[in-house]
Amino acid sequence: MKPLVSILIPAYNAEPWIADTIESALRQTWQDKEIVIVDDGSRDETLSIARKFASKNVCVVTQENQGAAGARNTALQLYQGDYVQWLDADDLIAPDKIAKQIEAFNQHESKQTLFSSAWAYFMYRPTKAKFIPTPLWCDLSPTEWLVRKMGLGLHMPDSTWLVSRELTQAAGPWDVGLARDNDGEYFCRVILASDGIRFISEGRSYYRRAGSTSVSYIGRSRKKQDSLLRSMRLHMEYLRSLEDSPRTRDACLKYLQIWLPSFYPERPDIIGQLKDDASNLGGQLYAPSLSWKYAWIQKMFGWRIAKEAQLVLREGKENLLRSWDKALFLLGNGKRFAGIRECSSGTRNGLRPNIQRVKWSLTIRAWLKARLCR
Repeated sequence: MKPLVSILIPAYNAEPWIADTIESALRQTWQDKEIVIVDDGSRDETLSIARKFASKNVCVVTQENQGAAGARNTALQLYQGDYVQWLDADDLIAPDKIAKQIEAFNQHESKQTLFSSAWAYFMYRPTKAKFIPTPLWCDLSPTEWLVRKMGLGLHMPDSTWLVSRELTQAAGPWDVGLARDNDGEYFCRVILASDGIRFISEGRSYYRRAGSTSVSYIGRSRKKQDSLLRSMRLHMEYLRSLEDSPRTRDACLKYLQIWLPSFYPERPDIIGQLKDDASNLGGQLYAPSLSWKYAWIQKMFGWRIAKEAQLVLREGKENLLRSWDKALFLLGNGKRFAGIRECSSGTRNGLRPNIQRVKWSLTIRAWLKARLCR
């Protein structure tokens, strides 16, 4: 009997993306699947869109807003499968992603093994996603995986993993107290419970860059800074519970240094705690430096103003790139899954392709004009 895979989708105010994400789950070539969608008190049309997909194998529930971790815990109470595929409400997975990983599961046979996959960022056009390997893109022991993640500042999105029921139960619930990096902390516990990570290069997932609207975006949020600090300390505790050695302590030190700019200079309370942690690891932290683009601002106006300028300019650049990518996405007739699945070609609505392209070009020009005149 083929194992059942539960695709779990927490959703909050995901109206622009939720349909694409659900369709991505429905298009999985692995037939034995169920989809559980938990609407976390959305204030837009997320729930009504999701309910259009409700069926025997697609369960849609709603709850008062509890945060991403709370929605995921609700999904954990509802799923029936032998394996869990997490999928955020704005991300996509390739049609054969689950099938490729299940195939590897069948060859490996251990329910304690965790399976990851290749992934890439995208904004609107998954065809432009670039799959760039990192040192995590290989088979690794739990200790080595955490050493590389923390020491090099790497990560893997939720959608890359396929997790057995046994590992899911061993890891326990998501930490609802973490407003930032609850996924990183959760999968640390999954990894701790595993006997190793197998990387499946043929499986692919697509991680949307949502900018300042993303849960993972810290910006100026003190709540997220506090959450990140607690998640970081749990990361270090988990790694050192597996191996407390010079190399794991060095990875922890590098991890602290990598994330120090998220708190510097506006949170001297957290900075002091991080310095104490570094001292306990046998090292020290160094004041972060700014690139030449912002160093002159720091010299003239200080670190706070320089960091604010950095945040504003980065947000502006990200928004500009996103607007441009959306324009090109619409110009290409808005084919959501082009490059992920076969798309129909030829005429559309009885129009020759070149005529249709002209119509979309006029639409895009009007859209860009409206954006620039705001």
